Amino acid sequence: LPRFQKRAGDLRWVYVRSNQGKMVPLDVVTRQEMNLGPLQVNHAGQLPSVTISFNLTPGVSLSAATEAVKKLASENLPSTVSGKFMGTAQEFEKSMTSLVWLLVLALAVIYLILGILYESFIHPVTILAGLPSAAMGALVTLLVFGRELDLYAFVGIMMLVGIVKKNAIMMIDFALEAERKEGKSPEQSIMEGGMIRFRPIMMTTIAAFAGILPIAIGFGAGGSARRALGLAVCGGLVVSQLVTLLITPVIYTYFDELQNWLGRKSHGPEEDIPEPGTTT
Repeated sequence: LPRFQKRAGDLRWVYVRSNQGKMVPLDVVTRQEMNLGPLQVNHAGQLPSVTISFNLTPGVSLSAATEAVKKLASENLPSTVSGKFMGTAQEFEKSMTSLVWLLVLALAVIYLILGILYESFIHPVTILAGLPSAAMGALVTLLVFGRELDLYAFVGIMMLVGIVKKNAIMMIDFALEAERKEGKSPEQSIMEGGMIRFRPIMMTTIAAFAGILPIAIGFGAGGSARRALGLAVCGGLVVSQLVTLLITPVIYTYFDELQNWLGRKSHGPEEDIPEPGTTT
């Protein structure tokens, strides 16, 4: 009751249960001392906690600040003290973790859809083989221009997944049709597909590059914040365009031979079937 909260001596009216199951006054098992202390004790969960706030200096990203805070905490805090970020820093860590899983899930869904579309377990890998070069181009471009891999840059990498894989799809779709319906060899079909589909591949890539270039330059209100997105997409497009046109035909040829070899191995050696009217 409120009237028992004014004097420390009133704690003697608080009873606790002993190890024998009986109720005893609190002053029997405790000792009181008068000392200085905080007006209130904050808790995070069931543990006492202290909040330390920090701000960002101009030109420093939130990811760099969180890494610096983690390093200081590991060097100065004892092992009995644990910490975690709250507020904007906590949301930043959650968003980066969820974006990584979102990228993995997107690649898995793309692989399943392409596998169903082309009725193959191998050729979806051929289509996705150009994505590492796009990611490398995006990261190198961010490094050259001194930009961090922030949320905008990660969205740009997600955009590259859809833009870059269409180059391989346009070539491989034509090659599979030529190989299955016209009976051409993998080398002939992918070579013809690369030559015929070269023009639409370049047109779509140049259109995407021209559309994202103003964002990479930083035009418009808030353009500096979105600049990482444009740089990631532009760098990824340039590198992936050069690499995809060269390595996709090679990967397609080798993977097509691998798929045929796996098919022959799963069916076993073909037996010679005698023609009607002959004896063995």
